Amino acid sequence: MSTERISRSAAGKVVVVTGGARGIGRAVASALVDAGAVVALGDIDASTVASTGTEIGAATARHLDVTDPTSFTSFLAEVEKTCGPIDVLINNAGIMPVGRFTEETDEITRRILDINVYGVILGTKLVLPTFLARGRGHIVNMASMAGENPTPGMATYCASKQAVLSFTETMRLEHRGAGVRFSAVLPTFTRTEMITGTRAPRALLAEPADVAAAVTALIARPRRRVSVTRTAGVLAAFNKLTPRPIGEFMARRLGVHRTFIDVDRDARRAYDDRLAAD
Repeated sequence: MSTERISRSAAGKVVVVTGGARGIGRAVASALVDAGAVVALGDIDASTVASTGTEIGAATARHLDVTDPTSFTSFLAEVEKTCGPIDVLINNAGIMPVGRFTEETDEITRRILDINVYGVILGTKLVLPTFLARGRGHIVNMASMAGENPTPGMATYCASKQAVLSFTETMRLEHRGAGVRFSAVLPTFTRTEMITGTRAPRALLAEPADVAAAVTALIARPRRRVSVTRTAGVLAAFNKLTPRPIGEFMARRLGVHRTFIDVDRDARRAYDDRLAAD
């Protein structure tokens, strides 16, 4: 699909991006602004999301706690008041603490599930009645290749992303023919602060701009799911078709089984400290 056609498809649409202050969320929002969309950013980090909104030219950028129904409800109401009816909700907010499961505190486990799973479900629950009443709308949920490929050092994160995939597919089936689209985006390891301190395999790395391009194209031409990168998607599909011992052997050869176990904690400290502060 041409860049011009994508821009025409996104132009004028009111798009909400959660977790839009940095990383993939920021890249997606910036690409959509460039494509002519009216973009509303929400993030738990109020000061950073405000700065990001100004820098990329978002229509509005506000504090949003995706785990708090009151916060999410008031955020969406303000977006509709400021920007008009919402056309697309991109449930992007998520966190990715890594390390051995036995070292993961109950607090971190609950936060992963609250943000990565409940935040997606809550956002969908809040916009869906309006979308159904209008007979149109698009909900894009940010999942992960980790949702289909169990990865040591990311047990709860993998579980959360598998839940997002299942939830998105169920919503698609439940509302078939209603005019509302549901899509899942599955990025591979993406070069953001989330992978700081890890040794992510270079062959499987994506850039935030890769994910942003995929999401922008997805809005122009809705599909049930898209993998980023295509190479990672092909490898994941191939892995499903191969006997499990072979797939696990290949993962070990690529070093994936150690990527999120052997973490440089000093390098990762800034991300972990920010999660604790939020």
